Amino acid sequence: MGSESTSLPAVWGADVVYTVVVPVYGNEATIPLLIDRLVELSADVDGLMEAVFVVDGSPDASLVLLQRLLPDSGLRAQLVTLSRNYGAFSAVRAGLEVARGEHIAVMAADLQEPTSLVRDIFARLSTGDHDVAVGVRTDRDDPALSSLAARTFWGIYRRYVQKEIPVGGVDIFGCTRQVVGQLLALRESHTSLIGLLYWLGFRRVEVPYVRQEREFGKSGWTLRKKLRYMNDSIFSFTDLPITLLLTGGLLGVVGSVCAGVAVFAAWATGSVEVPGYTPLMLMLFLLCSSILLALGIVGSYVWRTYENSKRRPGAVPMHHQHFHVPAVPAERGAPVRVLEVG
Repeated sequence: MGSESTSLPAVWGADVVYTVVVPVYGNEATIPLLIDRLVELSADVDGLMEAVFVVDGSPDASLVLLQRLLPDSGLRAQLVTLSRNYGAFSAVRAGLEVARGEHIAVMAADLQEPTSLVRDIFARLSTGDHDVAVGVRTDRDDPALSSLAARTFWGIYRRYVQKEIPVGGVDIFGCTRQVVGQLLALRESHTSLIGLLYWLGFRRVEVPYVRQEREFGKSGWTLRKKLRYMNDSIFSFTDLPITLLLTGGLLGVVGSVCAGVAVFAAWATGSVEVPGYTPLMLMLFLLCSSILLALGIVGSYVWRTYENSKRRPGAVPMHHQHFHVPAVPAERGAPVRVLEVG
C-alpha cells in the first residue's frame, strides 16, 4: 500500500474536528460534484473538516481528477493511493488510519448517500451522547429480486448472527476517534467492517435517510462481491454453520437408531426379502450421521482455534473513571478510602 499527500505542516491537522473518509473506485463521473458537495458540507459543520480520499486501485481517471481538482477546491483534504484494488474494507481502513478528526464518517463516492446525512451523523456525534451513528435506509429502491435477496439475508443475519444490525444493513456510518482506535486495533482480514463495528458495542444511534438514485455509472457491487461479503459476515461472527452440522449429526444418530429398529423389525417379521438390505441400510444410516456428528465436533475445535487467532480483546473498555473519597481529618483516626469504578 502506498500513499500520496501534499507536504503539510505538523499542526495542519491539530485542530481538525471532522473527517470524511471516501473510498474511490470507478467514480470518475462523480468526483467533481463530490468535491463540491464536500466543500458545502465543510462550510455547514461547526468545526474544521477534512476529507480523506482513498483511491483503491481505480481503473479510471479518478486519481488524476482528484490530483487536479483538490489543490484549488478550497477543501482541506488528504489523498491516499493504494498500490492495487484491495477492496472497500481495506480502503476504508487505510483512510481511518490517517484521519485526523475527532469525529470520523465514512461515505461512498457515488453520492447515493447525501452529504446532508454526513452532517446529521456529525451532529449526533457532537452531542457527546453517542459514539457511533449509522445511516439506515427508510426504504429500498433496488430491483425486486435484489431487494428480496437483501431483505432475506439481513433478516437471517439479524436473527442468528448480530441482532443489533438494522433491518436493511448499514451503508454509511460515523464514529468517534475512540471507536476508530478500537476498530483499527482489530487486525483482521476477510471480515465485515460493519460486523466489527457492531461487535465493539459503544453507544449507537440510527439516522434514517432516503437513498438517492445513482446518476452516474453503475454499481461495482457485483454478485461475486456480495457472496464474498456474505461469507465474511457470517463465518467471522458466528459458529452457526458448525452448530447446524452438530445438530444434524445428533439428530441423524437418533434417527438412525429409530430407523434401525424399524428395519430390524421388518427383517424379523419377514417383510424384507432382499438379501443384505438390512445391514446395508443400518450401516448407511449410522455412518452418514456419525460423519456429520464428527464434523461438528472437529469444527467446534477449529472454530475456537480460529477465534483465538483473531486476537480480539475479551472486552472493550469505553470509560474508565476514578473517584477519590476525600481524606478524613487525621485527628478522627479514620482510614482514607479510595473508591475506583471502571
